[in-house]
Amino acid sequence: MSKLNKINPEDLRSHRWYGAKDMRSFGHRSRTAQMGYHKSDYVGKPVIAIINTWSDINPCHSHFKQRVEEVKRGVWQAGGFPVEMPAISLSEPFQKPTTMLYRNLLAMETEELLRSYPADGCVLMGGCDKTTPALIMGAISMNLPSIFVPAGPMLRGDYKGQFLGSGSDTWKYWAELRAGNIDEQDWQEIEDGIARSPGHCMTMGTASTMTSAAEVLGLTLPGAASIPAPDSRHAQMATLSGKRIVEMVWEDLKPLDILKAASFDNAVRTVLALGGSTNSLVHLVAMAKRASIALTIDRFDELAQDTPVLANLRPSGKYLMEDFYYAGGLKALLSRVKHLLDLNQLTVNAKTLGENLSHAQVFNDDVIRPLSNPLLASGGLAVLKGNIAPGGAVIKPAAMEPHLRKHTGAAVVFKDYNDLSNRIDSPTLEIDKNSVIVLLSAGPQGAPGMPEWGQLPIPQKLLKEGVRDMLRISDARMSGTSYGACVLHVTPESHVGGPLAFVQDGDLIALDIEARRLNVMISEEEMQKRKNAWVAPAPKFTRGYGTLYLKHIQQADKGCDFDFLEPENLQNSTGEPEIH
Repeated sequence: MSKLNKINPEDLRSHRWYGAKDMRSFGHRSRTAQMGYHKSDYVGKPVIAIINTWSDINPCHSHFKQRVEEVKRGVWQAGGFPVEMPAISLSEPFQKPTTMLYRNLLAMETEELLRSYPADGCVLMGGCDKTTPALIMGAISMNLPSIFVPAGPMLRGDYKGQFLGSGSDTWKYWAELRAGNIDEQDWQEIEDGIARSPGHCMTMGTASTMTSAAEVLGLTLPGAASIPAPDSRHAQMATLSGKRIVEMVWEDLKPLDILKAASFDNAVRTVLALGGSTNSLVHLVAMAKRASIALTIDRFDELAQDTPVLANLRPSGKYLMEDFYYAGGLKALLSRVKHLLDLNQLTVNAKTLGENLSHAQVFNDDVIRPLSNPLLASGGLAVLKGNIAPGGAVIKPAAMEPHLRKHTGAAVVFKDYNDLSNRIDSPTLEIDKNSVIVLLSAGPQGAPGMPEWGQLPIPQKLLKEGVRDMLRISDARMSGTSYGACVLHVTPESHVGGPLAFVQDGDLIALDIEARRLNVMISEEEMQKRKNAWVAPAPKFTRGYGTLYLKHIQQADKGCDFDFLEPENLQNSTGEPEIH
């Protein structure tokens, strides 16, 4: 499947910087000599930009200092010239209010670094949640030969002989602490043992969901996404990626040669089979649009109807990414759903997805379930619509208590996150296990940045009664490591006058996952009356990047990309132009 006509050295993009006989090229060569390189190191050779999202405050990428050297080794060995280019790190555990506020900034930075410097191809180093879609979005828009190096999951956590999963067990044991079932000493031991190596979350959170999606899209070497970060095979993968990108430059194999509508369908199927993060909807929609493909949230729901959840991974299941890798990894899982995939899609190693799966094998049927024993027969994600969410909302049925799949309860409304924090544990709060907790002003503009606030806390008094799940609704996102009956991404968001803004305490809210419906039980006349009385809130930013963000950010169902970064002509799944 590789391109037969390889390009010549004078066709390299970097030739314009280094190969010409003029004053500007003299400057480029003399300044490269200033850094200790001889022109034989780079003239006539592919210049490979390595976009590295390492920083001292990103624990998920703390091993990238070493990995970048291993990528460089591969580039040198293949006859290329590696140039490391640091980019904003987007550290999920630390950046406030949310890394999602800055995903598009990293995408822009990636695109502009590649555009403005003498890069012939690039290696994208990411993995912590938003870095994967951001790097890929920028690389798609620039459309130079690109390969993604995923950070890899950290090792399993440990607490009193039990395996811990980041995020999932944080929420679990925080609830137990608030309920009085564990003490501060237990909590400290969990804190000390839950994150014990480099790498991103080892649950099937957003990080592993998106690196897995990147692999099935064809943007990584086969098997790359599942390797634990500390494993020596991860270092080997980094070097092999460095070698491969040089070959890709000579082959002129670019993202838009690889990414098709069927590629994104494959990615959606994979996310569903993994029981992956709800955040994938926002990111994959945005990534597809960069490739001029109009992937919709309805397509997720359509494909969910016949895609089984086979990965028995937290938060939906039992195991962690380390177990998943030992069980055969992503290639093994894909081999079990290959009847649902388009196996003819091209990948970065110039082979098809089907060719890359030819020797895949499952080594543990409890970690990667057979089709005859799925974790869930279908419906790993569900897209809901109704008078609260005319543009759609999402829920992960596999990660919630089944009795809440069809539920009606009275709303308990919090106007923003501070209101929630101040009142949720109040003994006087009028709430019971059948109530529906509603959070407003948590969307792309409202928060701002659509933070992962969507796993709304259960009131302490109900935790003490043994309640561990309730219906919760917001226009926020939720960490892929989280769980519960949480309706997310309500669109349009409340902050811009979406109907969620008009829900009041005591309103009955009806959820029916099977029917894909979410409604507040009030009349159209009452809804209109409340809308007429609604007053738009003040903007969250008045200067800097924030003002650019507020002016151009799109809603969740559109991928939360900036409107000015989209291609003009999107193609839907049938190849016809999308009408705007």
